[in-house]
Parts: sequence; structure tokens; C-alpha cells
Amino acid sequence: MSRTLTVASIQFTPSDDMQANIDRVAGFIREAAGQGADVVLPPELFCGYYFCKTQEEHHFARALPWHDHPAVMQLGELAAELGVVIPVSIYEKDGPHYYNSLVMIDADGTPLGVYRKSHIPDGPGYQEKYYFRPGDTGFRTWQTMKGNIGVGVCWDQWFPEAARAMALMGADVLLYPTAIGAEPHDASLDTAARWRRVMQGHAVANVMPVVAANRVGDEEGQVFYGTSFITDHVGEVVTDFGRSEEGVLVASFDLDVIDRDRAAWGFFRDRRTDLYDILV
Repeated sequence: MSRTLTVASIQFTPSDDMQANIDRVAGFIREAAGQGADVVLPPELFCGYYFCKTQEEHHFARALPWHDHPAVMQLGELAAELGVVIPVSIYEKDGPHYYNSLVMIDADGTPLGVYRKSHIPDGPGYQEKYYFRPGDTGFRTWQTMKGNIGVGVCWDQWFPEAARAMALMGADVLLYPTAIGAEPHDASLDTAARWRRVMQGHAVANVMPVVAANRVGDEEGQVFYGTSFITDHVGEVVTDFGRSEEGVLVASFDLDVIDRDRAAWGFFRDRRTDLYDILV
């Protein structure tokens, strides 16, 4: 009997009301579970507006410890009810330290731990270095009840070494919750296509599906371009959204077929780790 994994991506426009956003995400998760989803991915920092556009100290109050964060607690109960895996993106406070974090909730509602975003951007409209320390967890994969899940967070998605590290740790699929859109310093710059292409490349190079969940809509003048998608293990987009829709994307994959193809292509057989010592 083949191993099938059904994944889902959520695209929506958050408000700045945490509970309202948790409730909306819960509704989308129920919709995805009703379509057979095993793993349901909400966007990055979905509990409120994307607050990193500017440097304002009052936004530090948004951070909470991960183990009793309302989104983690409530979606953990939902995961247990529906039997689905939910990666939950939060703003985490750990003592005096602040992180852009993800808590992996297993299909029985158990939190499996935290991943702290490794790569932190800093630029017009995305001033995350003011709010977040670089993650100290290293890249992680999660052996869940539904499969081995690798998750990077937004800016991580631009780094091929992050995808490869998770693949080497045994990931069956790569997930990327995201908050990306307009570039305030250059109205002519549209990164949506290259954002998608780099993750399609991760799918090709690691021979595994990729799931990306982005927010959409206008948040106090900053527009997020959506275009969430799911690729198969050869990088083909099998389902996607445009720049205005809200809802869920769902796709199923035969993991045994993918494992066979990954072995046949030889990308992992032919790696030359003996040459890596020239890198700094």
C-alpha cells in the first residue's frame, strides 16, 4: 500500500485582531480537512497585521511564549479534533529574546517543538531585524503522524541550503509560510514570479513537493501579493491562487513514487561533500 500525503495551503487577508484571525484560520483548516488534508499550512505571522514595515517599539507587546500562545493552544485542540498536522507561525517571546517562530502541532494536538526563523531580512517594508533575533534552533524537520515535514519561514525560502538541509534530514515535503508583497522603495518591483521560481527550484533539486502559503490584500498601505501555491516533486505547480483570492489549496502526493524518483535522479548519491571545505 502506497504512502499518500495530502497537503493544504491557506491564503487570506488577516485583520489586526488575533482571535478573529485564529478563528478564520480554524475555519480554513476545517475546510481543508474536509477535503482530506493531512497537513494544513497557514501564512507567516497570521495572528495580526504584518507589523515589521517600520520600527516601532510598541509592537514587541505582540510577542508571547510559544507554549501558551493562544494560536498554539487553540489550533492544537483543533488538530486533535480533526487529526491534522498544523504548523503555527507566531511572534515568540523567550525571556528577553524575540523570535519569528513556528510551532509544529502533530495530528493528535501535541506540540512537537519550535523552529526559529534562521534568516532575518532587513529592508524597506520588511524591517525584521529590529524585531527578531536570528533563530538558534537550526533547521528542523518534524516526524509527525502524517509524515516527515520540513518547514522554513519566509526569508528562509530564498536559501537553497535551507531546503537541502531539511531534505537531508529526511523531509517528505517542504513548507514555507510567508508574508511578502510590495516593495515600498520601488513600486515597479514585483518579486512574485521569482519568489515562486526559487521554491520550484527547491522542489526540483530535492525531488519533493513544496507548499507556500502567503497572505493577500492591503494592510495599511502595504499590499501582499498572495500567489500561494503547491508544486509536485518535479517543480510543476499543481494548484495555486492569484493575487486576490482567499481559501485553501489542496494536493495529494504518493510518497513512495517520490522516494523512487529521488533515488533514480541521484542528486543525493552524487553530492560532493568532500569539496565543501572550500566554502567559508
